Amino acid sequence: MPEKLCTTGEVAKIFGVSYAAVKKWAYSGKIKYIKTPGGKYRYPESEIKRLGEKAPKGRVAIYARVSSADQREDLERQKQRLVEYAKSKGYKLLSNVSFINLN
Repeated sequence: MPEKLCTTGEVAKIFGVSYAAVKKWAYSGKIKYIKTPGGKYRYPESEIKRLGEKAPKGRVAIYARVSSADQREDLERQKQRLVEYAKSKGYKLLSNVSFINLN
């Protein structure tokens, strides 16, 4: 039985990245692909499994807020949890994270 082939969009959804990111991976050789006679890119399921957790992760921004200045401790706790979560998933935070006080 032939191996299942995935579209660029399917691969993007699996890894939580953009369509363009998957194309960049293909162009740079990070993921192997098959080009159909119509010029479409297809990615073997074995390649997707091979990439697994080694797939490049994107950068993220985090957002936390509270409704009053009295909740400052909650805000600090939210920020810390969000940063820890992003790092545990392998994401890089966008440059210097800024926190703005709107009160």
